[in-house]
Amino acid sequence: MNRKGFTLIELLIVVVIIGILAAIAIPKFANTKEKAYIASMKSDLRNLVNAEESYFADFVTYGTAGQLGTGYGESPGVTVSIANVSGKGWSASAVHTGTAKTCQIYLGDQATATSNEGEPYCS
Repeated sequence: MNRKGFTLIELLIVVVIIGILAAIAIPKFANTKEKAYIASMKSDLRNLVNAEESYFADFVTYGTAGQLGTGYGESPGVTVSIANVSGKGWSASAVHTGTAKTCQIYLGDQATATSNEGEPYCS
C-alpha cells in the first residue's frame, strides 16, 4: 500500500514535544518580563536623579514631583514617589503594576547603609 500522510501516533508525538517546549519557555518569558519591569523602574529613578540635580542647580534645593516640571516623566505602568525632600537630599521609590518588587533611591542626607548613594536598588 502506498499511503501518504502522518499516522495518529506521529501527530501525537509532535503535539507532546510542542507542549514540553512551551512548558519550558513560558516560565523563562515571565522572568524576562519581570526583569524588564525592574529595569524600567531603575531607569525612571536614574532619570529622576538627573531632574533633581538640574532643579538643584537652578534653585539650590531639591524639588518635589510637582516642582520638576515637564522635564521628568514616568514610564507606562511605573509610579515614582518622592519623599523626604530637603535642601540636603531626598529619597524616592518606584513601583510597577506588573511586579510586586519596589525600587528605591537615596541622595544626600537621605542615604542609608543599605544603598549606594544615587544608585537604585530593588527588593
